[in-house]
Amino acid sequence: DCIRIARSFEATRQRCCRLEQDGRRAREQLARVEAERAALEVKLKHARNQVEVEMQKRHRAEAELEKQERKLQLVLELLMREPWGNEALSREQCSVLSALAGRRLGAALAPIGRSSAVDESCQSLLSHSDISYDRTEDDVVRC
Repeated sequence: DCIRIARSFEATRQRCCRLEQDGRRAREQLARVEAERAALEVKLKHARNQVEVEMQKRHRAEAELEKQERKLQLVLELLMREPWGNEALSREQCSVLSALAGRRLGAALAPIGRSSAVDESCQSLLSHSDISYDRTEDDVVRC
């Protein structure tokens, strides 16, 4: 009986040692994962800030573009209304100005004024105003 009890104690002791090692490995892995999570949270914060900065820049650029389009539209309208403007301009220039004045200026200038490297044909699908910055998804319930 004593030998059986001793063997049982030894088996229990070995099981405890394995469990301690498993616990130690699990704690080390947890520490690594938490450090990685913290690093990713910092990256996410920086990325959000960068997106916000870029959106502000885009809004300012779009506002400036609209302002310049309005100015150009006013100049075109002035040139078309003034009698001396028609005399100073050739027929071809007058027809081009008439065409520009008759349409929305931004649409008329889009092929030459905007970079062709950026395809804005999907703007309605991917509009910056559709981006949601709801941070509630980031709140993780910690146990």
